[in-house]
Amino acid sequence: MGELSKNLGRRIKQIREMRGIKQVALAERLNMEPSNLTRIESGYQFPKEENLVKIAQILEVEVGDLFQNNNQVSREEMLSKVSDIINKMDNEDVEFLYNFLKLYQLT
Repeated sequence: MGELSKNLGRRIKQIREMRGIKQVALAERLNMEPSNLTRIESGYQFPKEENLVKIAQILEVEVGDLFQNNNQVSREEMLSKVSDIINKMDNEDVEFLYNFLKLYQLT
């Protein structure tokens, strides 16, 4: 497959991972074999139109967003991801992170 397919696959994988969705879970929701999703994310297979629409819906993005070839993550996405990480930490780790950020802010 061409560069379009490779970029699309990378973007699907990137967004899926940012959303914290396992590949097997996404494949299940798409009603497809995980190996097919692996081929899509690797750029070896281009998804059918209906699967492309489903992927976008599940990942909560517009279909066009799947074709954007930028590696930058928006501020909102970064803050959301950071929040998810912090919410999974125990109190001791949150306190450590808080103190680290306070020190970093002083420099």
